Amino acid sequence: MNDTIVTVVGNVVDSPRRATVGSGVVTNFRMASTARRYDAARQEFVDGGTLWVDVECWNTLSGNVSSSVSKGDPVIVHGALTTHEWESENGPRSKPRIKAFAVGPNLQKGRAMFTRDRAAARSSEPTEAAKPGIVEIEPFASAAFGAEPGEGFPLSDEELQAGRDYEVEGEALDLDDADLTREPAHA
Repeated sequence: MNDTIVTVVGNVVDSPRRATVGSGVVTNFRMASTARRYDAARQEFVDGGTLWVDVECWNTLSGNVSSSVSKGDPVIVHGALTTHEWESENGPRSKPRIKAFAVGPNLQKGRAMFTRDRAAARSSEPTEAAKPGIVEIEPFASAAFGAEPGEGFPLSDEELQAGRDYEVEGEALDLDDADLTREPAHA
């Protein structure tokens, strides 16, 4: 099959709608992606045209999108581009649609907290270890946070947001000793 695979960066323009249909569970939303370009005459960036596209998300992705994405959120959608065609009173109509393989927040515009859906990967029954907000930590990682190896303590949302994964024994990651050469920006 020759699917046209695209990745579109834009904003969600309506609230995601979730429905159960004969072939599974689907969540749909509309997004807009506006091109930006630098206008040398005006010495500023200006908006170009806007692509309006419908996005459909099926099954597991459907549930995750409906509980994670809201109107106005900046997102990145990766999937197969199709054209939805229908007949209206004014004649044949069409509009672009993406059958999404992946949807995520655009981290250029803000921060996100990710919760892995471990229950879906193991079985249809949720387990104690798969509860949202609890992160399993290997024993060697636990020691870095001051816990005894084997305790496997869960991190709170505040600890995760504080960026503690970049600290070892209370010391922040030190870049002074790192050999990081800077490359010039390309035009």
